[in-house]
Formats: sequence, structure tokens, C-alpha cells
Amino acid sequence: MKIGIPKEIKNNESRVGMTPAGVAELIRHGHQVFVQHTAGINSGFSDEKYETVGAKILPDIASVYNEAEMIIKVKEPIEQEYKLIKQDQLVFTYFHFACDRQLTEAMIKTGAVCLAYETVETDDHKLPLLIPMSEVAGRMATLNGAYYLQKTKGGKGKLISGVPGVDRVKVLILGGGTVGEAAARMACGLGADVWITDISLPRLRQLEMELPVNAHTLYSTAHNIKMMLPDIDIVVGSVLVPGDKAPHLITREMLKMMQPGTVLVDVAIDQGGCFETSHPTTHSDPVYIVDDIVHYAVANIPGSVPNTSTMALTNATLSYALALADKGWRKACKDDPALYKGLNVVNGKVTYHAVADVFDLPYEPITL
Repeated sequence: MKIGIPKEIKNNESRVGMTPAGVAELIRHGHQVFVQHTAGINSGFSDEKYETVGAKILPDIASVYNEAEMIIKVKEPIEQEYKLIKQDQLVFTYFHFACDRQLTEAMIKTGAVCLAYETVETDDHKLPLLIPMSEVAGRMATLNGAYYLQKTKGGKGKLISGVPGVDRVKVLILGGGTVGEAAARMACGLGADVWITDISLPRLRQLEMELPVNAHTLYSTAHNIKMMLPDIDIVVGSVLVPGDKAPHLITREMLKMMQPGTVLVDVAIDQGGCFETSHPTTHSDPVYIVDDIVHYAVANIPGSVPNTSTMALTNATLSYALALADKGWRKACKDDPALYKGLNVVNGKVTYHAVADVFDLPYEPITL
């Protein structure tokens, strides 16, 4: 199979779809890999490193899309890429269709096969291609929350750990999944007092046992969240409904319950956000203020640490990429139910129920 790895062109996105080590494995399996010039440079991988393992370097993004039968990316295609995607071309990346109607309609129009990292789901309901970036995003959410808590950045002027004789910062984490747990571990390590919420009692019991003693669990209800808000310094929104829009757990009205300078970090912004007042921001302009509350809602948080993120992502995606390349997408998805669940849009049809529902489009499950 001919596999293309284009350079990411979304604002301040420095990751790349595959490391040279991953490319070497694809080539070892007999596939051709085409990498766009400087695609990996911001992640620490030069063109020479890709050439050394046998990849061919192409000069521009159009050349990569034109050559490839399968595209391996990190972020969803943006408008400049829509016209480059071909009928029957397999695009393997994060899509987050449920919060982007324009993208959904564009991919329907291309006739491509869109296999979304974020909805590949195993029988035990784990999301193996979302986990590594969730681990990075959760850790970074706490670090960014602590950074924007500085007075010079619009925050309350508090140090997350406190110092002897001065209280530590209070962090509320909405959602006890991979992002929430990673955010809690980082916040606990930095010395904060941490509360983590979820609607699953088994998950709360697990977190209670596994997290450090400065973490506390709380069953997630609107009442419980409201009770916490007046004293909280940082809120991390990390609720995920696979393939669907995230629920708004904090409304605009609830902002009035918080002290000025409180920081909201919305890690769920790719899926529409956990806070009613959230809208996507970028690494070049990451925060804005609503009702004296600082909002951080960067849609590609792991893009700020591209070397770590690219290696972690390749570790997770490589086995699936090999299966798709070795078998073709139909047989690979037939053989692996988890991969089958990644099919979101196929040859002009919406094949993922939650995406169809959110935009009131026909749902047409694919038979392999």
C-alpha cells in the first residue's frame, strides 16, 4: 500500500502522524511511505531520518495526497485539505466529527473512508488511540491551569502547591477517565488539593484507591459541582462521550459562583467542550476571559509537546496502521471489531451513529 504522511497545517500543530521508527515498520512490511518535506521537523524528526529508513520525501502536501492510498495524520483535515482528499482514499486520524458539521459534510462529499482514532473502541470500552493523547492532555491541563492562575496571566495569583503556612490551590476535575486521572495525578504531584468527579461509582472507588491522599472523589451531580465552585481555583473539564458532543457541566450562570481569576481548562473542546462559555482557542492565543473567569480551550493541547506526543501516538496507532495496510481497510475492520468502530464516514455515508444523530443525518451502518 502507498501511505502518505502530510505535514500538519492546523494552527500551531507540531506533531506528525508517524515517527521514523513507525515508518520503518511499515516499509518492513512491504509498503511504500511518502512523507512531506519537513513534516516531522517540529517533532524532532528530520527528513534525513525518514529517508534513512526508506521513506520517500515529497515536496508539498498535494503530492502526498496524490500519491497515497492511505493518509496517516494527527489532526482532522482543515479546509485547505478538503479538495486534496480522493474517492476511496483511507484517512486515518483524529476527526472529532460531532462538533464540526463543515468537516463532516466535506468528508461525505469526498467519498473517502474516514477512520477516526477517537472512536476505535475495544470490547471493554477502552479507547486505545485516544488514551496516549489523553494522558498528555491531562498532564498539560494541570500545568496550563497552574500557569494561568498567575496574576500576570489573569488568574488569582496563587501558587498551586502553596508554601508552609499558606493554603494550597484547590483543583476540581470533571470526569474520571484517562484525562481526568492524568490531570489529578499531576495536580496531586504538584501539591494541590484535588477533587475528581464521575458518575461511575466503580470508577470513583478505583480512583480513591489509586490516587494520592490529597485527591478526593465526588459523585458528579449539578448540585455537587455547584457546591464546590465558590472555593475552587482551577476546573479541568475532561468528560468524554465517545464520538458524541460533550455535555455542558458548567453553564454561564454558574460562572458567577466562582471567584474572579478562577481558571477553566476545557480538555473536551474537541468534542464541543464541557463549559457553556467555551470556544476553541489556539496555542498562539490560548485564553480569553468571560465574567472574570479565565478560559483555556486549546483544541490540540498535546501539540505543544510534539516530540513526546508523536512518539506516544505512534506507539498506539502503529499496530492498527499495519493491519490496515497489510489487509486493506475492509478486512482489517472485519477482523477487528475495535477498528470497525473507528469507521465514521465511508464513501459518502455516515457510519457512526452518534455523528449521524448530532447532525440529523442518515445513519448507514456498513456491512463488511
